Amino acid sequence: MAKYSSFEEMEVYQKALQFGVKVYKLTLTNEKIAKDYGLKDQLQRAALSISNNIAEGFERETKKELTRFLYFSKGSAGECRNMFNFLRLLEYINEENFYNHRNDVIEISKQLGNYIKYLKTLEQQDKINQKNQKD
Repeated sequence: MAKYSSFEEMEVYQKALQFGVKVYKLTLTNEKIAKDYGLKDQLQRAALSISNNIAEGFERETKKELTRFLYFSKGSAGECRNMFNFLRLLEYINEENFYNHRNDVIEISKQLGNYIKYLKTLEQQDKINQKNQKD
């Protein structure tokens, strides 16, 4: 799609996948999080949802659908960011862990936003080209 032949080539997908792995490892090794089953489950699902939605949107094979699913990914990134704020306030994680995960998810969210803007620009160009072809 656009400038990639598979979602695995996308840098944002690779970062999101690594973030998901990092979050899973945290939820399995941090005793406080591991014991809080609801919180652990929600954090794992939100983290995995970022890369899942990138993959699903890409496989839909239209710019419009990819954009839609990138917005879902961006929403899941926001959910993760909020959950890390919550974990910090509960004192389930230390400052270093908080900032480490927070910075990762902010970077992913920024990359998603930039790719969404890129796709919207392409969609606008397609509309202009289609209109010019009709004229």
